[in-house]
Amino acid sequence: MSETRWKRRTPGAVVTALGLLFGVPEGASATPSAAPSGAATQATAKAEAEVRRVEVSTGRIQLRHGPIANLDMPPMTMVFRVKSPALLDGLKEGDRILFTAEKIDGAYTVTSVEKRP
Repeated sequence: MSETRWKRRTPGAVVTALGLLFGVPEGASATPSAAPSGAATQATAKAEAEVRRVEVSTGRIQLRHGPIANLDMPPMTMVFRVKSPALLDGLKEGDRILFTAEKIDGAYTVTSVEKRP
């Protein structure tokens, strides 16, 4: 096929064709439904981390974290802002936590923290 012909095909047509090819049941949609989107589900997903450093005076925390799905971020060690300084209360180096983070005003920010046993 010519390159021009491929450009005319829409992604919806390709999805429909794949659905027919792989046997999507009749009446089912081959395109995403109105079910909660991955972003909405991921927004509430918590990530695991180990506290490396707590900086109460600057409202920052350094974490060695696992994947953060809603930010599409792989595991790494990095410094985050915290949404509220109260999130740092009782945290110390070496603590294992579950946390949520968002990108707020261009900065990665921890929005919730839960200590793990």
